Amino acid sequence: MTSAHLSTALYQSAPAPSRKLILLLATGAGLSVATLYYSQPMLGLLGADIQAGEQTVGMVPMLTQLGYALGILFLAPLGDRYDRRRIILTKAVMLMLALVLSSIAPGVGTLLVASLVIGVAATMAQDIIPAAATLAPEAQRGRIVGTVMTGLLLGILLSRVMSGLIADQFGWRTVYAIAAGSIALVGVATWRGLPRFTPTTALGYGALLGSMLKLWSRYPALRRAAVAQGLLSVAFSAFWSTLAVMLHTQFGLGSAAAGAFGLAGAAGALAAPLAGRLADQRGPVQVTRLGAALTAASFAVLGLAGAVPMESQLALIVVAAIGFDFGIQATLVAHQAIVYGIDPPARSRLNAVLFTGVFVGMATGAGLGSLALAQWGWSGVVVLATLASLGALGILLANHPDRNWPSGL
Repeated sequence: MTSAHLSTALYQSAPAPSRKLILLLATGAGLSVATLYYSQPMLGLLGADIQAGEQTVGMVPMLTQLGYALGILFLAPLGDRYDRRRIILTKAVMLMLALVLSSIAPGVGTLLVASLVIGVAATMAQDIIPAAATLAPEAQRGRIVGTVMTGLLLGILLSRVMSGLIADQFGWRTVYAIAAGSIALVGVATWRGLPRFTPTTALGYGALLGSMLKLWSRYPALRRAAVAQGLLSVAFSAFWSTLAVMLHTQFGLGSAAAGAFGLAGAAGALAAPLAGRLADQRGPVQVTRLGAALTAASFAVLGLAGAVPMESQLALIVVAAIGFDFGIQATLVAHQAIVYGIDPPARSRLNAVLFTGVFVGMATGAGLGSLALAQWGWSGVVVLATLASLGALGILLANHPDRNWPSGL
């Protein structure tokens, strides 16, 4: 037996990680991914303070997201080659320093560089999730990964709310300073509480990246999960990237109201542990299909908005947002349970491929959503989101010879 397979066997036979360790992983994932979104609500304050125009200051969140995408593609696979604990600690230090630099940035140039580094280092969240999957016994993997995903989703949900409140009261630099302190605390806790991980491959960096193409070619389950989750991400991004414009033009509501709709994301945080438990009990394939079906149905319900009174349309949008957010996050957790079981020694690379599909879908959805809104109005966005969701459902419902996925799919 090779060292990689021996390591995998040891983790599978080990007891489940303690609640304290799971809480640490969930907190680390949430606080690291939150750094991607802190800047968005405070761009107005930030731009006025450093005398940067709207277009220039808009590059702050753009570069952060770009850095995150680059980090997933080029750094996340390293988790299979090196000790994940060391990678997480290294990224925590990088992220803390980039946040400190942002808090004292003398001008927009420094802030833009720091924003790119924040995005790259925030991918420690994508090292934490495979770490949780590796530590979890197979029978509890869905539940534990779902719990960690709850922390990540809460980080996304609460980041904009908290940064907006803090920036309004104490200034935007304080937000970055507090964020740096939170990451420092996570780093110390990780150093003390997270065990070391045995590398599962000895491939060089170039071969490691190249092996992701081989994994894509070898495992239909990975392709199916990445494409289906990517299509759901198209629908998700098309909705959220156009919602604020629609609310302003049709209802006369401002950005604060659009931000309040984001609280529907709490449904996603609730979906993660529930989907994980269902995946453990009934199998993750069933959960992916149920989640995609709920997503498609929720977007289809939005098409009825024109048939109800104006005062009821906002309530309908809220209900639909809760429904599709729950469905998309449930499907994602189930897909992670599937993907992490395909080839355990390659979990970091498999995770990178899956989330590259998610990111491509998000970017595509934002572009197509804006185009649909300009050409056909809000109904065009609803049709786009519904068709993308149905496409994902069709992929997941297709009749495959190996219905139980991970082993051969």
